[in-house]
Amino acid sequence: MSRVRPVSHEQAAAIFGPDAPVRQRVYAQAPLMAAAYREFARALEASTTVDGRVVELVRLRIAFHNQCRSCMSLRYCVDGAEGGLDQETVCSLEQPYEAPNITRAERAALSYADRMATDHLSVDDALLDELHLHFTEQEVVELCFRVAVFIGFGRTIAALDLVDDLPDEYLTTGSLAPWSVPPAQLI
Repeated sequence: MSRVRPVSHEQAAAIFGPDAPVRQRVYAQAPLMAAAYREFARALEASTTVDGRVVELVRLRIAFHNQCRSCMSLRYCVDGAEGGLDQETVCSLEQPYEAPNITRAERAALSYADRMATDHLSVDDALLDELHLHFTEQEVVELCFRVAVFIGFGRTIAALDLVDDLPDEYLTTGSLAPWSVPPAQLI
């Protein structure tokens, strides 16, 4: 059960719409900040130049590191029918550095995400040089923003145990991985 009480659906509707999930209803406890966050999230989506598949792979990998079950339960559709992120591709995230369906650019982004999520002080010039082989300066900075948001909000969601509205397979104890459970919701 959530460690912070969610507001009613009616209270959250002004910011997040009538069907806001538990995590957004908890955010709505601080309505001005929640509204500002919503605008920030929209700005990230509207202004990104990074390929949606890369962003989604990074998001799911960080969700695993964070053990954010709410984040793992979602799949954002990119470029049509899941943007090539079928369950086989998601399963590749278990061992992305050996997976034939993960590109070198995606591996570089995942390496950055892994290090930021597990040992951010190990990010070095070599890793940034690898990112620069595949991404423009703007895209590298966008990845930095995305990774920071995914890590911060994912850890907050996990720490607050915002799982009240998730299917039972996401409520198990112990480690969970996005490659071990199907998505609960496609967005």
